[in-house]
Amino acid sequence: MNQQDRQHQHDHHDTRATRPARRGVRVLLAAGAAAFTLTAGLATPLNPAPQEAQAKDDGGKKTLTVAVAQSVDSLSPFLAQRLLSTSVSRLMYDFLTNYDPKDNHVVPGLATKWESSPDKLTWTYTIRSDSKWSDGQKTTAKDAAFTFNKMMTDDGAATANGSFVSNFEKVTAPSDTQLVIKLKKPQATMTALDVPIVPEHVWKDVKDFSKFNNDKDFPVVGNGPYVLTGYKTDQYVKLKVNKDFWRKSKTPQFDEIVFKTYKDQDAAVAALRKGEVSFVAGSPALTPAQAASLKGDKNIKVNEGPGRRFYAIAVNPGWKTKSGQKFGDGNKALLDQKVRQALFRAVDTKTIVDKVFQGHAVEGAGYIPPRFQDYFWEPSDGQKLSYDPKAAGKLLDEAGYPLKGGKRVGKDGKPLDLRMLCHATDPNDKAVGKYLKEWYGKIGVGLTLNCVDDVSVPWYAGEYDLAFDGWSVNPDPDFVLGIHTCAALPTKAKEIAATDNGICDKKFDGLYEQQLAEYDPAKRADIVKDMESWLYDSAYMNVMAYPNAVEAYRTDQIKSIETMPTASGNIYGQDGYWSWWSAQPATASDSSDSGSSSSTGVVIGIVVAALVVIGGGVFVARRRRTTADDRE
Repeated sequence: MNQQDRQHQHDHHDTRATRPARRGVRVLLAAGAAAFTLTAGLATPLNPAPQEAQAKDDGGKKTLTVAVAQSVDSLSPFLAQRLLSTSVSRLMYDFLTNYDPKDNHVVPGLATKWESSPDKLTWTYTIRSDSKWSDGQKTTAKDAAFTFNKMMTDDGAATANGSFVSNFEKVTAPSDTQLVIKLKKPQATMTALDVPIVPEHVWKDVKDFSKFNNDKDFPVVGNGPYVLTGYKTDQYVKLKVNKDFWRKSKTPQFDEIVFKTYKDQDAAVAALRKGEVSFVAGSPALTPAQAASLKGDKNIKVNEGPGRRFYAIAVNPGWKTKSGQKFGDGNKALLDQKVRQALFRAVDTKTIVDKVFQGHAVEGAGYIPPRFQDYFWEPSDGQKLSYDPKAAGKLLDEAGYPLKGGKRVGKDGKPLDLRMLCHATDPNDKAVGKYLKEWYGKIGVGLTLNCVDDVSVPWYAGEYDLAFDGWSVNPDPDFVLGIHTCAALPTKAKEIAATDNGICDKKFDGLYEQQLAEYDPAKRADIVKDMESWLYDSAYMNVMAYPNAVEAYRTDQIKSIETMPTASGNIYGQDGYWSWWSAQPATASDSSDSGSSSSTGVVIGIVVAALVVIGGGVFVARRRRTTADDRE
């Protein structure tokens, strides 16, 4: 999910982001949307007055204020997994390649062109000569080589996006404009390396990449379309336009972007109505009631399109480190595939789509959302684990959990009771949780919801049984597949890692390696679908729905803003910076009520709740454990 966009997006990374969210879907690490308490006496956005004053005092400087219901996990691109964090990374740093906003095809970024050797083991990138760091130094191929080499040799630097370089053998920069990457085996993702490139002259002095959060000295040196100028934990992130950014075809119309925190989604919607903010997106989408309440306002437009994330139940597979050390306290009954499949068959996904999402979602099936048709997979009729309480009960009987007095009881005489992590700020988690308690109860399984602001602590400690999960998926699905491999497991118990849910299986790993090495698009898609089939049968991930992207903005404050993809796309949580880059402020002549603007300088507020829901991804998306839509 750009990975980076873990709803956790994870999307990533932008899945990635959304990692993330790597890719998003870095999107989208997983991390859960965090709730923040407003300081008594302040207006709805945290500390809005200083920003509004600045907009006025600077003689009409145009500030795009983005209100978020998610905190930053890290401003280091090596650690960031939550959707907000990976979204900020996309603004601060350039990537080798980018995705075209119209249809997601790969376009040049820091690299102007690339080519591979006949055996596909050596890739040469031409680095643009017109890019420079915000401190005035020239960006070169040596910066890219430093970034990748650090990820290859330092576990801390590989936290967010390590899967991209696990197959790299050697990275060199023969000249300032030539980057050469040699691979151990062919790798199909070489034009989709969603990795922010950092300046070597700044980062070479970092002592511990696992702890450095890049949040002390401002402005932060970058080469992206914006420069990070300020940050205060759980309050704001400030960026200004990088006037030296190489892309000159279009100049951003907002001088500054400020990400601010709102206490909850209802407060954000209320602020939109009042004209205090200009854009609102939910976690991962506006609720049906919120969207419906806004449609009657002549100055508000509700934008809805197919989403790039999934909404799922993740099952604790029994966490362990890369060396095999087991940790966590997941219910051992869940190690039995029949028990997991029984829980799968107890869930009525149609009711979830109809009652919770009220039609603003598509019933879940495979791991990749239908928005990405090349990789979308559905189980065959004979393979489907469709809603069937009787079949679920039979599976539990076969697994050795007979029904006694209305409760499933194991051989040890203890009832089968499960704990489920949920995001305290996500209304969907709470609504679905109520249904799950009812449905599981019908088959004799107890369920206790543990709704917390930050699910990442119990998540990475393996201290849960079930969890709401979700990642933003990138156009290339490698990232959201890689987070389920053994290589993504933590090095030490309970430490943040690239893994989504602690899954480690040799067959899945083998399929992952096959898809990574397959350059034929159709053949690779078939392998990816085999991976989705394995995830489905294993029942470690029950994808219940693919939520639509539902968001709204004030047409009297935003004249136009680019969606991605252009046709029926989303605005927040894109695989790129296109929405912010393209946003055009409305003028008095555009507005039916120009008095709704919040200051004499144009102040636009965008409210986003983590699109990653992990049960929720990054965040650390990876990224978003509080994410969402992908990491990226």
